This record gives sequence, structure tokens and C-alpha cells, in this order.
Amino acid sequence: MILTSKIIGTGSKTIVILHGFLGMSSNWNSYAKKISLHGFTSHLVDLRNHGDSFHSAEFSYDFMADDLNCYAIENNIEKFSLIGHSMGGKTAMMFSLKYPEKVESMIIVDVLPKAYDSGLGTILNALKSIELSKISSRGQADILLMNEIKDKSMRGFLLKNLSKKVDKSFFFKCNIDILHKKIYEVEKAIVSKNYFKNKVLFIKGASSDYVNYDGYMLAKKLFPNSKLISIENAGHWVHAENPKIFFEKTLIFLKN
Repeated sequence: MILTSKIIGTGSKTIVILHGFLGMSSNWNSYAKKISLHGFTSHLVDLRNHGDSFHSAEFSYDFMADDLNCYAIENNIEKFSLIGHSMGGKTAMMFSLKYPEKVESMIIVDVLPKAYDSGLGTILNALKSIELSKISSRGQADILLMNEIKDKSMRGFLLKNLSKKVDKSFFFKCNIDILHKKIYEVEKAIVSKNYFKNKVLFIKGASSDYVNYDGYMLAKKLFPNSKLISIENAGHWVHAENPKIFFEKTLIFLKN
């Protein structure tokens, strides 16, 4: 099965953008529209069990990297740059190590190839606790999440997964049951005997603890032609929290 996507721009240079856990392609609409003005075509992809892409009981970085390869073949994309945030960043890293000939350059946003104790189970438990048959609006779902998820913007991000059926009842676009069952796959390290020789930019949110210098030095064994930059006034969602500086830094990298 082929991943669903939204394609923005008609430029000669191609970027494939991969969202994070419980995200979706639309999270990157604004970025793609801006960079389309600089000669880039962006493929905003929904990873398996997310957004409008297919649901599957199988879920791992290996599977997601292979999905992306099938997507590239289906869309006749021979070589492209990759941008990946968090889980999408790990997927991008796995893809570059399995299919290095297809990746021109790569931007990895606030994640390293190491294992993480993410705490994502708490978020999934909160989402699963919502009785969808008893709500009539996204606002009601937001109220039900308040006790477990204090941050309003985080709740808004998560509730983008809520969608309506023809009969007006709500459902989650993401495959919550499988994601909950396979959460350990998201937390795993990216391990490979290979290394990726092309250029890589690791971007850290200055107030995020996902990326540190020691962890990055280990990442350089897999990505020796890489550099790390930190963006101020941003946490884990760097591209959303400081979009102006994020755009500037990534455009410079992609154009050089």
C-alpha cells in the first residue's frame, strides 16, 4: 500500500517531509508553501497508522522506511532531500541508511538515533479514555483531556487527529490501538552497520532535552558529514515554535 501525501510546489528540487508521532502531513503546510517560493516541491507524507495513510498491525522504523521507498518509486522520485521531525526524523535516518543513493541531504529535527523513554504512553492513554460516542465537538474532547495534558497547544495538536464520519460521529484518524501497542517501536534506537555520507543538519530546540552534545557525537558515527545547530525560543516542536529562524536555517542548508 502507498502512503498518502499532499504535494506543494512545482520546483525542480524535491523535499519529502515526515511528521512526528501522532502528527500528520498538514502539520507542515505553512513550511511547504514558503519553501515552494524558492524552487522546491514538497511531498508532505502521512506515515503508516497516521493521518490518511493506511492502518497496519505492523509498525516499526524498518517498515516506515520501506513504505517511503515504495512511495518514492510510485511517484518517480529518484533522489530527494528529507526533513523529519521526531519519529519522522528517526524514519528519515533509517531510510538514509537503507537507501542512501536516494537521499541528497537530510534535516533531522530535535531527535537523535538513540533510544528514548518518551512517556508517550500517557498521552495515548488519555486519548483512548475519550468516549467518542459521547462527544459532539472537538471542544468537549479538549475538556476531557485537560487533566492529563495541561498544555493547550499540545491538546490542539493531538486533537487534529479527531475527524467526523458521514453520520457526524467522531473517530481518530491515527491507529490509536496499534500505536499504543507498539509504542516501544517508536522509542527504539536506529541501529545500522552502514553510515550515510551525504550532508545532514541536526536541529535542536534550545529548550528541548531530546538532543544533547554527547548523544550527537554518537550520532556522528552514523552521519559523519553532519552538523548540529540550536534554535533559540523553541522546544521540541522547533518548526512551529520558531518558524522564522527554522525556515531561514533550513533554506540556507538546502540551497548550499
